[in-house]
Amino acid sequence: MMDPKLWREITPLAAFAVAGGILGLLLQYLMFPGGRRKRPWLGDMLYAVLRGPTVLWCAAAALFLALEVLDVPGRLVLGVRHTLFVLVVMSASWTVARLVGAVVAHLARPLRGTLASATLLVNVARMVVLALGILIILQTFGVSITPALTALGIGGLAIGLALQDTLANFFAGIHILSSRQVRPGDYVQLASGEEGYIQDVTWRYTTLRQLSNNLTIIPNAKLASTTLTNYYLPARETAVLVPATVANDSDLSRVEAVTIEVARAVMEEVAGGIAGFEPFLRFNGFGKPGIAFTVVMRGREIVDQHLLQHEFIKRLQQRFRTEGIQLL
Repeated sequence: MMDPKLWREITPLAAFAVAGGILGLLLQYLMFPGGRRKRPWLGDMLYAVLRGPTVLWCAAAALFLALEVLDVPGRLVLGVRHTLFVLVVMSASWTVARLVGAVVAHLARPLRGTLASATLLVNVARMVVLALGILIILQTFGVSITPALTALGIGGLAIGLALQDTLANFFAGIHILSSRQVRPGDYVQLASGEEGYIQDVTWRYTTLRQLSNNLTIIPNAKLASTTLTNYYLPARETAVLVPATVANDSDLSRVEAVTIEVARAVMEEVAGGIAGFEPFLRFNGFGKPGIAFTVVMRGREIVDQHLLQHEFIKRLQQRFRTEGIQLL
C-alpha cells in the first residue's frame, strides 16, 4: 500500500498533469476541428502527427509548472524532471520523425497519378531524426557518446561482413532513388522480360506491379545492375507502331491516304491517343507476299498502345474492305 505521505506529495502533481491533459485536448480540438474533414495535404500531416503528442506536451508543461509553484520534495523534483525531459524529447523526436517521413513520402510520390511510395527514404529520414533525439538525451545526462560510437564502429564492421547482401540491397536502394533514373510510379521493363509500375522501393527490395495486378519482388542490388527500359523517361508519351502489308498491285497513294485517315480518327476518338498529333505512314520494303508499311501514332503512355492498336486494326480492316484494298 502506498505511503500516505508520498500520496500527498504526488496528488498535486497528478492534478496538474490531468489539468494539462484536458487543456491539451481543448487545444487539439481548437487547432484541428472537424475530425477527418478534407484538408490540404500539409494540414492532414500536421493533424496526424500532432493530435496525440499535444495532450502529452500540455501535461508535461503543467508538471513543469507544478514543480516551480508547488513545494515539492527534492527527492521527487529531480526524478520528475528527468522523466519529463526524456518523454518530451522522445515524443518530439518521434513527432518530427513522422512529419519528416510524411513530407519525404509526399515529395517522393510521383505527380503522375500513380500511387506509389519510397519506403526506404521515409525510414531513413525517420531513423536520422530519432537518432538525433537519442543523442540529445545522452548528451544532456552527461553520457559520452565517443566510446559508444567506437563500439558501434567495431560492431558495425562485424555486422557488415555478416550482412553483405542485405547492406548491398540497402545501398542499392538508395542509389536507385537518388539517381532518379527509376522512380516509384514509373513503368519499366527489365531485360529478363518483367514489366510494370514501380510500386515501392524498400530497404531490401523493389516491388513491381504488373498490368495483371501481380507483384514482382526484385532485390535492389539486382535491379541496380540490370538493363531496363523506363517508359516514363524522358517523357511519358510514346510512339505506337502498327505494321501491316498490302498486295503488290495496291494503289499506294490511296493506301496511305486511307490509313492516315483511319489513324487520325483513332487518335481523336480513342482514350489514350494524343489529339492533334498527325499520324504518318512509312513503306519499308517489298516482300514476297506484298508491300510492308508501318503506321506511327502516339499514346499518352506505354499502356495506352494496346487499346490504340486494337481499335486501329479493327477500323483499318473494315475500311480497307470497303475500299477494296487487300491486306495480307
